[in-house]
Amino acid sequence: MSIASSNTSMRVPAGFRNLLEGLAREVLREQPTDVVAFAAQHFQKLLEQREAGGIDPVAWGAMLED
Repeated sequence: MSIASSNTSMRVPAGFRNLLEGLAREVLREQPTDVVAFAAQHFQKLLEQREAGGIDPVAWGAMLED
């Protein structure tokens, strides 16, 4: 069974690249043994900052990418 290919191009959402670069930077800095748990904690901190009225890293990253 074959699947027809599509000419659809996918785009990375605005700010996503910046979020991933930030995570990669922190992983390299901290060298965690459990990267998945570390990533979950990292994104939880970012979410808490955003909900506390601080900066939104996605919106900020999208501005940087433009």
